[in-house]
Amino acid sequence: ELQLLESGGGSVQPGESLRLSCAAPGFAFRSYAMHWFRQAPGKKIEGVAGISGDGTYDYHAHAVKGRFTISRDNAYNTLYLQLNSLQTEDTAKYYCAARRGNTVVFTTNRDFYSYWGQGTQVTVSS
Repeated sequence: ELQLLESGGGSVQPGESLRLSCAAPGFAFRSYAMHWFRQAPGKKIEGVAGISGDGTYDYHAHAVKGRFTISRDNAYNTLYLQLNSLQTEDTAKYYCAARRGNTVVFTTNRDFYSYWGQGTQVTVSS
């Protein structure tokens, strides 16, 4: 069974950085647009960033624009999210999701995506 495997989460102080990874072994990785979502306790899941299959288009939500950067390495079937200038409001579990095709699309309907990872926790506190 194909899986997405997130890593890189942790506990940091405000202003610090983390780099999340999402590995997709056994995938036709470049055939999928990739997305990062996050969900904080008691809140709805929200889209954070997305990138097209060929890496030529990316999108960042307003709340993270200028602080987070999505990227991908199709040679290594890996998606990344660089998190800089972390704030307490960024505390959440972060998930990667794959949607077949080259188009970045955000929806809260999980069935719209082919695969989801199990998530990696990011905690920002002083």
